[in-house]
Amino acid sequence: MTAITIKFNNILRLTDDQFYQLCRDNPEIKFERNIRGEITIMSPTGGEIGKQNASIIADFVIWNRQTKLGIVIRLFDLFQTSQ
Repeated sequence: MTAITIKFNNILRLTDDQFYQLCRDNPEIKFERNIRGEITIMSPTGGEIGKQNASIIADFVIWNRQTKLGIVIRLFDLFQTSQ
């Protein structure tokens, strides 16, 4: 998987709402933003990787249902971490 990181903090700083809108306006592109405001564009995965990821997620869901230790999310689900 290829990733491109764009650093444009000195030019533009997106708010959380603006970044969310960028993601909504471009659903075919997987964006990530780190604490420094750098945006990474992730390349799409192929069928074999998607199959492996689904299997791993299924294992985690089953394990988590048994242990009740937390939550399981997919790799590209949108969420905000605390700073």
